[in-house]
Amino acid sequence: MAIPLYDSQPARRVPWVTYLLVAANVVVFLLTPMANFATWYGDGGVRQCRANEFILEHGAIPRELTTGRQHPIPPEIAHRCGEAAFDKLPWVSAFESMFLHSGVLHLLGNLVVLFAVGMGLEDRLGRWRYLLAYLLFGLAAVYGFAYTYPDSGTPLIGASGAIFGVLGAYLVLNPRGRIVSLLPPVIVIRLPVWVVLGGYFVIQWLSLGDTESNVAYVAHIFGFVAGALFALLARHAGPARRIVALDRG
Repeated sequence: MAIPLYDSQPARRVPWVTYLLVAANVVVFLLTPMANFATWYGDGGVRQCRANEFILEHGAIPRELTTGRQHPIPPEIAHRCGEAAFDKLPWVSAFESMFLHSGVLHLLGNLVVLFAVGMGLEDRLGRWRYLLAYLLFGLAAVYGFAYTYPDSGTPLIGASGAIFGVLGAYLVLNPRGRIVSLLPPVIVIRLPVWVVLGGYFVIQWLSLGDTESNVAYVAHIFGFVAGALFALLARHAGPARRIVALDRG
């Protein structure tokens, strides 16, 4: 699978929002028990318990999102780690989960793609609209997954739902573009956007039957579709805004 490195079309402005999102994901990760940097969570089994409790508190759990109320900690975790006392608002966890990652590889995999494609989308949408779109893509992915598996108690974490939304939006807004990509192990090549980003979507779709994976393929698909729909609306609205601007001039 090709790994996007950067947009071959130079941006017209500094992509501050993309930089901010990348930095926010890194900082949040370093402050969680999933990172070795956060030594105050303890070591060994104690740290693992803190990580489980942290994810349960801040991760997006489908049965909590669909019912709107917090559920008890699973018995197996409570037995091993003890009862954890926290009050949780499920809708808030839908936002929080977008900035949590299970490990370094999970984090880096997401941020490489966000950095490569996000700058181009920010350049086309503008900073504030891009930030709003990113959050909406993430919510679409989280709630799409939740209502697909409404009884699931497994927490959903990661920025990938929102990032797949960025991929879908970019593909619609710049279908003829090219992205410099890495073909493992060491081949760097400039590929059409539809090959790289469309390939990501196809892989998620073909992986839906993989019941043993811990990857939320359904969330990725919902995020991608949300991004594509948003971009279609944005592209449709673009000429009207330009006409109004010309009339005012």
